[in-house]
Amino acid sequence: MTMSPAKRITLCAVCIALCYALPIAFHTVGLGSILSPMHIPVLLCGLICGGGSGLICGIVGPCLSSLLSSMPPMPMLVRMLPELCIYGLAGGIAMKCIRTGNSVADVYLSLIVAMICGRIAGGIATAVFYTVTSGVYSLTLWATSYFVESVPGIVVHLLLVPVLYFSLQKARLVPRRYIKKTV
Repeated sequence: MTMSPAKRITLCAVCIALCYALPIAFHTVGLGSILSPMHIPVLLCGLICGGGSGLICGIVGPCLSSLLSSMPPMPMLVRMLPELCIYGLAGGIAMKCIRTGNSVADVYLSLIVAMICGRIAGGIATAVFYTVTSGVYSLTLWATSYFVESVPGIVVHLLLVPVLYFSLQKARLVPRRYIKKTV
């Protein structure tokens, strides 16, 4: 079963709106920087709606949030955009290509691929940003900021995104990946 274009656009729009709302909620309780809440709807959009919609969500969501709430601030937005764009794009492409026969494995593998690719893109963008602004950036700083310091966010994403994905399937808001055959 495939998703209609209208449903895909609607779900992408909801994820874009969440890119604005979730950071406000998380920053209110002091967990915004630690848990990277904007990543959740972008990853979810890519997995559910595909790479194109995930890419759009990864561009429009952070830009809209920055415009309306100044979160992320412009210097951070420049570094976050490539990471979030690749999250959405890679998540959608991985979901299309990975076919293990087990939807749980497909979602986790796609999520991990998207997170690794996005963090690499974010690291490259940050390196370029610091090179242009005469700052210092190294492989150690990249590994520390994108993997070590972001462990709480990575854990939350690995726990929450699949739960949301399968909850939406159970609610029949998105199509099931594999349909069980009855004998």
